[in-house]
Amino acid sequence: MTKQSFALFLSAILSVATLGYWASMQAQAQTQRQQTTPPKFTSFKDAGKLRIQGNNKPFMPSNLGQSAKPNEGGTRGIPDQIDDRIPMLSRKYPWSTIGRVQGTTADANSYHCTGALIAEDIILTNAHCVIDPETGKLSQRIQFLPNVIDGQVQDTRDVAEVVDVVYGTNFKDGAKLDANDWAVMKINKPLGRKYGYLGVKSVASSTLIRNQKKYFFVGYSRDFPSSKYQQFFTAGAGWTASFQAGCSILKEEANFLLHDCDTAGGSSGGPIIALVDGEPYVVALNEGEVKNSSTKQDLFNVAVKIDFLDK
Repeated sequence: MTKQSFALFLSAILSVATLGYWASMQAQAQTQRQQTTPPKFTSFKDAGKLRIQGNNKPFMPSNLGQSAKPNEGGTRGIPDQIDDRIPMLSRKYPWSTIGRVQGTTADANSYHCTGALIAEDIILTNAHCVIDPETGKLSQRIQFLPNVIDGQVQDTRDVAEVVDVVYGTNFKDGAKLDANDWAVMKINKPLGRKYGYLGVKSVASSTLIRNQKKYFFVGYSRDFPSSKYQQFFTAGAGWTASFQAGCSILKEEANFLLHDCDTAGGSSGGPIIALVDGEPYVVALNEGEVKNSSTKQDLFNVAVKIDFLDK
């Protein structure tokens, strides 16, 4: 089955929900009144050979410190096992590299996704976090808020504007899922010097599938923190990232990766991370969830391969 026929097949019989929180923008959007210059958008086909400073290797600032515990830095009295996912509360590396992508649509509505620093001024996310798949319109403003916890960044001066975007697809083939649903965004501040950045590695699908329950995922899902956490967080859902360990890449289908990490709207562009020789690398990029169109039950989640770096 070809990539296009697989995507059209899913669109025909299943409900495919991309996770950038585009679908419910009209109901919960906020108007952005500040006038800014829109980012420059370039199709990957027109960008030439893409070079990312840092050679795709991870970087931890020497003064930042590292932690294996994403909830280190304050438990807020949250009891154990209140949710399968746990809140990302740490300001240390590598959790510091992940942030909230805040966008404004062509008609001045607000949405959000997840993104990760992969160089000192480069963010990796989904293409549908910079282009509305339904209309094909480009976002008018995109910001990156690093390491947001309960709606707060460490320093408001670290909120960065996206100035350049290279995207892998414009969704003009009509499919709701696209195996090239990725984007790299250049920001106007070298935040990676302060927050560090993740490595990026293209790994054979067979290797990813063979290593079950070895990956972890972070995303600013719209359903997290859930109502169970209301007494611990005041900023609301989507303003503290969730962390899940023990994810698996289940299979590859027509150039898509199917995975079992817990996701919801807002976690689009969230990194699926593996430890390679003890260092964190993005090995896949969360894209969307596939639901049964009748029962609305989640069937599986879809991720984008990182092999665009090899092309």
